Amino acid sequence: MSSTRTTLRTTGVAVRAMLVLTLVLGLGYTLLVTGVGQLLLPWQANGSALPDDRGSALIGQSFTSTGLSTGADADGEALPEYFQSRPSAAGDGYDGAGSSGSNLGPENADLVAAIAERKAMITEREGVDPSEVPADAVTASGSGLDPHISVAYALLQVPRVAAARGLSAQEVRDLVESRIQGRDLGFLGEERINVAELNLALDDREGE
Repeated sequence: MSSTRTTLRTTGVAVRAMLVLTLVLGLGYTLLVTGVGQLLLPWQANGSALPDDRGSALIGQSFTSTGLSTGADADGEALPEYFQSRPSAAGDGYDGAGSSGSNLGPENADLVAAIAERKAMITEREGVDPSEVPADAVTASGSGLDPHISVAYALLQVPRVAAARGLSAQEVRDLVESRIQGRDLGFLGEERINVAELNLALDDREGE
């Protein structure tokens, strides 16, 4: 009888502890974090949506027929009036449900061939020497969802975009430089540019 009573008491304590922890950690903590996010960082907490439902500022876009509708022609070829993102290995490209890198080592034959192909394509498209093509232009990020490119890659694309839009190179360069995001906390990472936001700024400029 004593053993049964002890077992029932232990079970009761365990059940009560589970209910309390479920309420505190499962419900209370979730509501607290959600409330803090909505209060302090509402834009980020709600998905960092770009204007006109053009995606999220936190997830890169390929600017092909599966990306921004105005970012590529029907064949998926990059339109010259838009800045292009870095490659993506997430699913079919910038797939939020399939975030990942290629997991290929630097000496992998497939990766080496892909980089060479991308470099040749960018060299032809931008009219530059292969040595001028930055690394982020030909390699995917670890997540495959990076919405940013380096300042060097953005500036490399300025002449093409300016010519396609009938703007001076200086006008486009000034716009690029105005969109540079600094290092996190002033020293982490590198300066970078959000491609989708830059392209939207270009569209807004022409719409003025």
